[in-house]
Amino acid sequence: MLEQLPALQVAITLTAAPVVMMLGRASRLAWVLTTLSCWASFAVALLLFNQVADGSVISYEMGGWAPPWGIEYSIDAANAWVLVIIGLISALVMPFARRSVEQEISESRIALFYSAFLLANAGLIGITLTADAFNIFVFFEISALASYALIAMGQDRRAVLSAYQYLIMGTVGTTFLLIGIGFLYIMTGTLNLGDLAARLPEVSDTRTIRAAFGFIAVGISLKLALFPLHLWLPNAYTYAPSMVTVFLSATATKVAIYVLLRFVYGVFGFEFSFVELSMAWLLMPLALLGIVVPSLVAVFQTNVKRLLAYSSVAQVGYMILGISFASVLGLTASILHLFNHAITKAALFMAVGCLVYRLGGVSLTQLAGAGQRMPWTMGAFVVAGLSLIGIPLTAGFVTKWHLLQAALEGGLWPIAVLLLGTSLLAALYIWKVVEAAYFQEPEDSTEVVHEAPLGLLLPTLLLTASTVVFGVFGSFTVQSARTAAAALMGGVP
Repeated sequence: MLEQLPALQVAITLTAAPVVMMLGRASRLAWVLTTLSCWASFAVALLLFNQVADGSVISYEMGGWAPPWGIEYSIDAANAWVLVIIGLISALVMPFARRSVEQEISESRIALFYSAFLLANAGLIGITLTADAFNIFVFFEISALASYALIAMGQDRRAVLSAYQYLIMGTVGTTFLLIGIGFLYIMTGTLNLGDLAARLPEVSDTRTIRAAFGFIAVGISLKLALFPLHLWLPNAYTYAPSMVTVFLSATATKVAIYVLLRFVYGVFGFEFSFVELSMAWLLMPLALLGIVVPSLVAVFQTNVKRLLAYSSVAQVGYMILGISFASVLGLTASILHLFNHAITKAALFMAVGCLVYRLGGVSLTQLAGAGQRMPWTMGAFVVAGLSLIGIPLTAGFVTKWHLLQAALEGGLWPIAVLLLGTSLLAALYIWKVVEAAYFQEPEDSTEVVHEAPLGLLLPTLLLTASTVVFGVFGSFTVQSARTAAAALMGGVP
């Protein structure tokens, strides 16, 4: 059975999706089956991670066809790390989802909703596992189509428009990706990532390969919401159902960043990407703009979901900045932030989901007095917010510390100063929420507002606590990120 784990990782959620859809109005049973599938998928991810934690690589031949002729799933320390993130978030979001989804989605559509969620989950897992370039495109489409449906099910009528905007930009992104993959196939005659890496050096000095690199980089940048290609993300996160926002904010952009890393380091190679094409000189300005501009925009938002959505764009900038340093330490910081930001932003959006459940919305005026009315929820928001800012003893601090080290290692002290300054911007927009919740009186002081139900609150508190645990005891995540960086860079100093 252990030999079949790579196939099971995708098959569990992919086969559960149509079964859940056929349950119709049996919404509670749909939730149970989806929950079991997500927890089983998480268990498989942990088993795979344990097998490759020492730096080994698992190669799984689909159907017994040896690569590069057949489809291959390949697991190393890098994508096993991403699988754990997807599994952890999907497992913890399901207890949260039961009450939240029942409130935000009509009963007749709940089974369809969970089916789409499982498809989105399976697509992200498939993207991460596969070692076939065309399959990356296929799984991107599976995940994206399901995500469009999930977003469109939001209560606000603007959710449909948000899903449509995401569809247009997502389609452009996957089209660019497919064109780039097509160019690679024309020049090499293979789609296997490992085989591509072996054959590309012979044809790397051609316009076709450079064009392929450009198309793939732009296509994936649209998917990961790199500034200024981020326009789909704020509306998608703002108007999607609370559970969808939690899941997508913690997983979708992380998987896209992993794909960028896999192509840049694993296919094209460090020398081609950073020496011949000087990719760092393009990524670094975009990353810095992506950190500063969305952070400034977030400061002026009055809707907390939208505020955190712009914050997510800024956090993508941090991850890309680490990549742009073109060093092991910088890449380690980026991979570390995939996990730390996932748990931090999931905790924040879960807290927001609790507020939506009780207050009906999350504008700053609606949050007035929430600190006294919902103390556990707001306490979780504050702690997770401290992690987002990068306060010591939180997971966010561990990431920013490594980013600062990477900047200073490269002699880029102005960027180190800028990183400290942008942390102050994060403090400003988190403070806006804290001020409204703790220092403003609600418009109707006689209205009784209870704390969020335990089904919503417990996953929120668990993720919030994890931001402190991995901030205080960060050696495991740091070492895992280093192993993943080494797997991607393949001995590059």
